[in-house]
Amino acid sequence: MDARFDMFANEIAVKFAKRFANAGMVIHQSPLPRSTQELVSLRASQINGCGWCIDMHTKEAAAAGETAARLHLVAAWRESTVFSEAEQAALALAEEGTRLADAHEGVSDETWAAVRKHYDDDQIAALVALVALINAANRLAVIVHQRGGSYEPGMFAAALG
Repeated sequence: MDARFDMFANEIAVKFAKRFANAGMVIHQSPLPRSTQELVSLRASQINGCGWCIDMHTKEAAAAGETAARLHLVAAWRESTVFSEAEQAALALAEEGTRLADAHEGVSDETWAAVRKHYDDDQIAALVALVALINAANRLAVIVHQRGGSYEPGMFAAALG
């Protein structure tokens, strides 16, 4: 299946993508650990079935030094021993914040308490913004059928130059 629409070839889409990327830079430059950012982005993308974003965040995480074992276990993070309590809290927030329609309460008080235990206010602001941003990115890519497989680390930043 080919992409339905080339978001990088349309003037309006490129303008939007640049502003979207600028919002992402706020998160990227925040005190939220880079590894946590990539793990959260990867988990939300797995839930949403976004091949483009799974490809991108897996490769960006690996390029930043993330281990293959941890990347392979993100989908089963509850059943693994390789994530810290802080990362588990962030992954739970990512799941609950992504599956809003599946949960009557959205993000549970238990998950929120775990996030508050492990992250300061600046990190929480970045984490909440990240969950919102990656879900929006997933929707953009899934709607236009932007397929995974061809991404190279740094490619998105270079395309928006």
